[in-house]
Amino acid sequence: MAKIKVLDSDITVVKVENEDYISLTDMLKSKDGNFFISDWLRNRNTLEYLGIWEKIHNPNFNCGEFAIIKSQAGLNSYKISVKEWVEKTNAIGLMAKAGRYGGTYAHQDIAFEFGMWISAEFKIYLVKEFQRLKNEELKQLGWDIKRNLTKINYRIHTDAIKENLIPNTLTPRQINFVYANEADILNVALFGITAKEWRDKNPDIKGNIRDEANVYQLVCLANLESLNAHFINEGLPQTERLKKLNEIAISQMEILTKNDSIKKLESSAKHEKIARESKR
Repeated sequence: MAKIKVLDSDITVVKVENEDYISLTDMLKSKDGNFFISDWLRNRNTLEYLGIWEKIHNPNFNCGEFAIIKSQAGLNSYKISVKEWVEKTNAIGLMAKAGRYGGTYAHQDIAFEFGMWISAEFKIYLVKEFQRLKNEELKQLGWDIKRNLTKINYRIHTDAIKENLIPNTLTPRQINFVYANEADILNVALFGITAKEWRDKNPDIKGNIRDEANVYQLVCLANLESLNAHFINEGLPQTERLKKLNEIAISQMEILTKNDSIKKLESSAKHEKIARESKR
């Protein structure tokens, strides 16, 4: 669930089977006068739009029942609720939710049309704020991908250590020591210090050295982990690997810090971090 603000009104957006549905109940608060969603639903133009949308997106739409409803549109006696509309036509574009975030929700396509019924200005701002929400989600997705890439490469990295550096006779304690040693090779190559040295210098910061890394460093770290796994498979000694990894880290960081796409991702990550810390 997410919220967008349109002309001082908070509008709820929810995911339904990977599609965005927007609260018409929240949107209606911005319309002048005493109106109901059923007032919009009885409009003939509204029904024509809903019918076309359902025929395109919903193979189970009851066209026969829709024809009966459409023939009654415009009559003074005609009135239909969202619940009745869904039950009679098997519609999927509108839905009524119960519970804490209950109300009437519509697929984004339909919600934009409902926005026009409220006012042209409202629709313009609704589309703008919804697009802003989608852009923020894409930026967050990019950040998550970088973090997940680092985790995946770390698994490759530790598997290579297990296969090439750890004899079967080692105790679990010895195995853990080798893992930490290898992790610190990457830390020293990229950050210049070990994880323990970083914790000693930053006793008040929660998390670890990699949690505080920026986007440039995370991308570089993902590459270093793959390269280190390759160097281990080739049988290079630790001192030689550390020297190579440090040279590669310096070269890659010089390139990454000049990349405009990474700069945008880093700026987005900083804003998100500030927003999270301000909520604490």
